[in-house]
Amino acid sequence: MSVAKKDYKKVTTKSLIEMKANGEKISMLTAYDFTMAKIVDTAGVDVILVGDSASNVMAGHETTLPITLDQMIYHASSVIRAVDRALVVVDLPFGSYQSDPKEALRSSIRIMKESGGHAVKLEGGSEIKESIKRILAAGIPVMGHLGLTPQSIYKFGTYTVRAKEEAEAEKLVEDAQLLERLGCFAIVLEKIPAKLAQRVAQSISIPVIGIGAGGGVDGQVLVIHDMLGMNNEFSPRFLRRYLDLYEQMTGAIGKYVEDVKSADFPNEKEQY
Repeated sequence: MSVAKKDYKKVTTKSLIEMKANGEKISMLTAYDFTMAKIVDTAGVDVILVGDSASNVMAGHETTLPITLDQMIYHASSVIRAVDRALVVVDLPFGSYQSDPKEALRSSIRIMKESGGHAVKLEGGSEIKESIKRILAAGIPVMGHLGLTPQSIYKFGTYTVRAKEEAEAEKLVEDAQLLERLGCFAIVLEKIPAKLAQRVAQSISIPVIGIGAGGGVDGQVLVIHDMLGMNNEFSPRFLRRYLDLYEQMTGAIGKYVEDVKSADFPNEKEQY
């Protein structure tokens, strides 16, 4: 059943909870720089995630682990300067919150003060609850992240679907409910069975955003480079490519090289 879409001039954490209550799906995409964020925001996306996936798509690292807090703040600052409507959520990078709740708070305060971000996102459940409590106590909104948590990739040893076994599935449900009780405003569920994700979304009142978690959740998130087809080496089942920019851009750049080499560019109309 289609739902009338409310026109939010500025999306907030409260807006997202209203969207869930009204049955309106939430759109979320990543962005890491001013130009891309401007385009994403203008197109009407509800939430922009300044993800630690910048480690992969912007810096070329194999995992999300190498990116630093300073680098995340740089990317988030660039995004914030472009955005008028979307809620901007910034990932806390690996090592900035896991071991010490005080360090988690310091990291979150730096992100909020130095980038102007609107909220932070952390990976994990009960094991990081003290960090979440401390951040929330300071008035900083927190988005949770459960299921496949890329910062723990060396623990898992694989990027395959998580929570297929009953014990892990039950822990995930319990962690989601815990995150809601602690005060998180939303949760990302990554690469888990669709039925489990739907169960989680129905068991809590805060929005659940899925990536590879089926259609029974409250919204979806993708990495912008993946959905635009800029990265042609990544083809998981959950990814829908809306463009093939890799082919279009290499074609355009190839034509530019050809025109320069042949002295066709610039022509008389393209010079002073």
